[in-house]
Amino acid sequence: MASALDRSSPLPLWAQTAEDLRRRLLDGEFTERFPTDEELTRTYGISRQTVREAVRRLAADGLVVRQRGRGSSVTPPVLEQPLHSLYSLATTVRAGGIEERSEVLAAQRRPATTEDAAHLGLGIGDEVVYIERLRFAGAEPIAWDRSSLRGDLAGGLLEADLSSGGLYELLVEHCGLRITGGEERIRPVVPETAERRLLRLPPRVAAFSIERLALVGELPLEWRRSLIRGDRYSLVAQWPPGPGGRSDERA
Repeated sequence: MASALDRSSPLPLWAQTAEDLRRRLLDGEFTERFPTDEELTRTYGISRQTVREAVRRLAADGLVVRQRGRGSSVTPPVLEQPLHSLYSLATTVRAGGIEERSEVLAAQRRPATTEDAAHLGLGIGDEVVYIERLRFAGAEPIAWDRSSLRGDLAGGLLEADLSSGGLYELLVEHCGLRITGGEERIRPVVPETAERRLLRLPPRVAAFSIERLALVGELPLEWRRSLIRGDRYSLVAQWPPGPGGRSDERA
């Protein structure tokens, strides 16, 4: 709910309005939509010019987006993913208080491609389980995953509900397999037009390309390629302090 403005305060009305709107945003008041300029003018009893300056400051802070002819909308939250251990996109989305789901684009057995075979230690044409999903955070897609898994071990995934959750949870439940290690390569990319359309990625926004090899013991089980929206996802590296409780400053 809006707070009354103090017209005797030396703080400008636009600044008071911006601060109150910031409070309301952080309280989750505008989950459905952000008020129009006309609505804010009536709510706070101020001029449209004052409203526009307040909202402009919020936009400069990355809290809202102003679009010509379409008004303002709340900026979706950016999900932070620590990199110090094996992680799950599904868990990260849920931890942000956002609904997580997947649109299954493919779930089938197929012959291993040259790339599949090279990463999974298979022969070309050996069977793999191929799973392709468009991952959602709330109403928006956030990632496009393409996983190839050893067909002799991961066939149980084809009987699982792939519309939500992480593959590794399902591997434990349906195949009795637990990922124990692996590696990833992460790089920024400019998505192709079809990829941008699939992820509903705004213009001039890059994405993360992530290639993951997951192991069970020393056996390669999954080769995954992911494309994740750069405007909704950030990667956070953590490291332990050096001797004496201080980080190594030589880097």
